[in-house]
Amino acid sequence: MKGLKKAHYTTALGAFLVGFMLVLLLKSPSVTGGQTESSSSLVVVQVELENQQLASDNARLQQELANYYEGLNTGTLTREQLAKAEMNAGLVSVKAPGVRITLDDSSEQITNPENVSKYVIHEAYIREIVNILWHGGAEAISINRSRVTGNTEIFCSGAFIQINGSRQMAPYIIEAVGDIVRMQTALDFYYWDELGDYSQKYGIVRKMEIADELMIPSANLPIYRYAEPGKE
Repeated sequence: MKGLKKAHYTTALGAFLVGFMLVLLLKSPSVTGGQTESSSSLVVVQVELENQQLASDNARLQQELANYYEGLNTGTLTREQLAKAEMNAGLVSVKAPGVRITLDDSSEQITNPENVSKYVIHEAYIREIVNILWHGGAEAISINRSRVTGNTEIFCSGAFIQINGSRQMAPYIIEAVGDIVRMQTALDFYYWDELGDYSQKYGIVRKMEIADELMIPSANLPIYRYAEPGKE
């Protein structure tokens, strides 16, 4: 009888221990489950880091692209400004409709030595015509194929007229492109008739032609030995 009760107690105690162990196992995560959750967390972190790196690379590429286009725009603007400056300085040859004026010394026999200066073309005639052409809207002018710029000098040098550092002799051919009507009107209003009087009295040549297209050559780049850009 006592052996039977002892066996019952042993069985009950064993069942209790088994149940207790099952409860502990159920409440605690299994080894496999812990490994699965840990692996999943690592994958999520890795993906997040990759996304951050991609976002950083994208931002860098966007900035580089913006800098590239900004450089293109700046380069285009610089080239446009340079082309405009070269055009304004007369460093580019140009073509357009215009007028051609020919001035030449008289071929008539000089009867009065005191009036010998009346029979030749003077630098003042050329300067006057050039100024009138500028006033009449000329956009480019040349004298004997030498471009007139802000550095051009026109003055008498004995039997010659010096233009752009070169001694020139008659005939002097002045070519100008621009508004033909305005240039003609300016010449007629200011000076052309006066030269006409000299032509009739002393035989100097004064001729103007209209050209559908004239090519005005480019000027030589001036050399600055002493001047340099100043700061405002």
